[in-house]
Amino acid sequence: MRALLTTFSWQELRHHPWRNAAAVLAVMLGVALAFSVQLINASALDEFSSAVRSVNGQPDLEVRAVQGGFDEAVFAQLAQHPQVTLASPVLEFQGLALASGERQVPMRVIGVDALVLPTIAPALMPQPAAGADRFSLFAPGHVFLNAAARSVLGLPAQASGDTTETVQLRSGATWHRLGVAGHVVASGTALAVMDIAAAQDLFDQVGRLSRIDLRLAPGTDRAAFIDALQKSPGWPAGVQFAEPGDAAERVSNLSRAYRVNLTVLALVALFTGAFLVFSVLALSVAKRAQQFALLGVLGLTPRERLRLVLAESLVLGVIGSAAGLALGTALAAFALRVLGGDLGGGYFEGVAPKLHWSGGAALLYGGLGVAAALVGGWWPARAAQALPEAQTLKGLGAAPTQSRSHWLALGLTALSAALANIPAIGGIPVAAYLSVACLLVGGITALPWLIALLYDRIVPAFAERVMPMLAIERARRMRGTAAVAVSGVVASLSLAVALTVMVASFRDSVTHWLDVVLPADLYVRATSGGRGGNSGGTSSTDTATFSPAFVQALAQLPGVARTGTLRTQSLQLDASQPAVTLIARSLEGSASQSLPLVGSALPVPAGQIGIYVSEPMVELYGAKPGAAFAPLAAALSAPALPTKATHTYFVAGVWRDYARQFGAITMDARDYERITGQRDVSDISLWLAPGASESAVQAAVRALAARQAGGSPDSVEIASVGQIRATSLRIFDRSFAVTYWLQAVAIAIGLFGIAASFSAQVLARRKEFGLLAHLGFTRRQVLAVVAGEGAAWTAIGAVAGLVLGLAVSVVLVKVVNPQSFHWTMDLLVPWARLIALCGAVVVAGTVTAWLAGRAAAGKDVVLAVKEDW
Repeated sequence: MRALLTTFSWQELRHHPWRNAAAVLAVMLGVALAFSVQLINASALDEFSSAVRSVNGQPDLEVRAVQGGFDEAVFAQLAQHPQVTLASPVLEFQGLALASGERQVPMRVIGVDALVLPTIAPALMPQPAAGADRFSLFAPGHVFLNAAARSVLGLPAQASGDTTETVQLRSGATWHRLGVAGHVVASGTALAVMDIAAAQDLFDQVGRLSRIDLRLAPGTDRAAFIDALQKSPGWPAGVQFAEPGDAAERVSNLSRAYRVNLTVLALVALFTGAFLVFSVLALSVAKRAQQFALLGVLGLTPRERLRLVLAESLVLGVIGSAAGLALGTALAAFALRVLGGDLGGGYFEGVAPKLHWSGGAALLYGGLGVAAALVGGWWPARAAQALPEAQTLKGLGAAPTQSRSHWLALGLTALSAALANIPAIGGIPVAAYLSVACLLVGGITALPWLIALLYDRIVPAFAERVMPMLAIERARRMRGTAAVAVSGVVASLSLAVALTVMVASFRDSVTHWLDVVLPADLYVRATSGGRGGNSGGTSSTDTATFSPAFVQALAQLPGVARTGTLRTQSLQLDASQPAVTLIARSLEGSASQSLPLVGSALPVPAGQIGIYVSEPMVELYGAKPGAAFAPLAAALSAPALPTKATHTYFVAGVWRDYARQFGAITMDARDYERITGQRDVSDISLWLAPGASESAVQAAVRALAARQAGGSPDSVEIASVGQIRATSLRIFDRSFAVTYWLQAVAIAIGLFGIAASFSAQVLARRKEFGLLAHLGFTRRQVLAVVAGEGAAWTAIGAVAGLVLGLAVSVVLVKVVNPQSFHWTMDLLVPWARLIALCGAVVVAGTVTAWLAGRAAAGKDVVLAVKEDW
């Protein structure tokens, strides 16, 4: 076998390097895209986990509140517990820092007890600068910055000993100027560390803590320890225990569906690459058919011919996979350096990871590339195995391929329907992906049956027109060959149709969602220390708020007809899940006018408080409409709240929210104020009076903010509804731009398969074309027959691809998307775009077949008949 590879196969590679290079390139691109996505996500997740560990340290347990903070009396209770050897109190919140040029940047402020840090969280231990007082870590008015904080503030990487550095921090409405006394080695986002007592006093958090890190005595049963404390008298409600790795695990679990979907999307290129390998080897086997037949006469068995072609595909796969791994590593390194670790999902914002190369991932994706090449080479290898030596040596070509039973296609379709109804496994729609695979394979398997079904009914209409009859009869009688030829087009077109329908449906749903959630003309938000994003962390709007007096003053501005308010608060309902967002907003009138409800709103029973949950809340927390939601009652009876009354929260409806994948709860602002006593708001919506100038109102709002809030005109963010819509849709289009490139690549590969298949067919049918020439057909007419066959074959491929793509799109929209991200969308079929796409494929397939026939059917086809004389 090695001798044949180095002689027989090497000659084919040497004489047709570009054709084989195309197959290698297809495998390389598929492996490179998938491997780079894997490396980027894995590196970002590793870096994020490392940053979490450096900030949180390595305690045995963490004590946190469901929302906000809790009374430091809990620390005294834990510190005196006989099974606790060390308790470290921490106060942390998201604030703002003033960088050079009066630019406001997010800054995470952490107050710590430096006496207990070295053994539990050494990365947070303040390191005084050279020449600084060693007791400055206990002194008020001093902070210690990590490298990321120095970078965003525009400070030099190393502090010079002869200059005094200061930083301005804000949490709430007041700015504080603090001296920079040193640094901390903690990685991740920008951090400012200071003494916990100084932080409590400076930022009005006296007696409050955010978390307590515990080191337990050896041999302590954690479950029993937690259970005993939670059942002990006086243990505050809303204070829960968490494992130290829960934060990183929450982000990992939250982003897993996004990462898997992105990887599957990248593997589309590898899927179509398998068809290109198939096309290249099919053409190669057709050109060398007589050589394979001669080898068979000389003693090479059919099984050895099969192994030889598979070995050739293996070589192509190994070369393509190795090149793909190298290219994927380079792409990942470039993306991490230029774009950071976030690929558009909002899960790793602010993380600047280093490349973490994985040998296991390299073996996995390299193996997938080799497997794709072997799958693509299987059918050409089977064709080489089935060659009839005598008939092939005479140049008569292969016998017509008989169509297989359509029962296999029906079985795969039924299996696909069953798999589509299986729930996600670990948050990943594994069964749905298998359902799509079964649909694709079943649809391609049904092609011979579909060709017979359609063309058996069409052929009588062309019985008296010679050239169309020849083209259609060829497709009808060689239905197996036609099915193989157009399988690449069917697969690529079906994926293109499915992605087109999915993106169009998602964009249309987002557009309608924006119409409902953005009813006002202008939106005002306090300049925040960051965004909640998809990370599930505490939203900056927990600290950046407006007072009721500011809201009333806004309503009195000239040009403002009325105002609306919104307040957001993060709630940690489950330590194993990301935080959800509680939204308090005006729901005057009906909830269906203020929220994009799924279904109708239910009447709220007397004595209960109505809430409206987003779709992820139903999936993640079981918040079913018409039932009480107990976790919210526990969260809103936390010790941070002024009222200790327990309320019943009735789920009155479910609404769509495309901004918060981890879940959101909406309640009427009046109920929120009555329960929490909090009247500050984080967002204000403004309806302008008829004829009012938008720019004049914006200037008046900024002037009012500078006058009343004690800040600058830049202390508020103002955006019109048009700006928010345009920005949202622009981000959406940019996020899905890669799908259009993948569609183009997939269709191009499918058309290349048509070209290669027709080239192979023409080469195998040169005697047939020679006979047509003897019967009076001109070369132009012969090529017209070939082009007609291309039109007939790609037309049936377009029909099959359209139907199959619509079926796949239903699975993507109705199953994959809800199981991955827990929200739904309405199915929208852009018929005009799909018909234009199918028409373009038919035209391109016809032209491709004509070009392939023109290149393969030379003027000497007449002489090919002489070989039989």
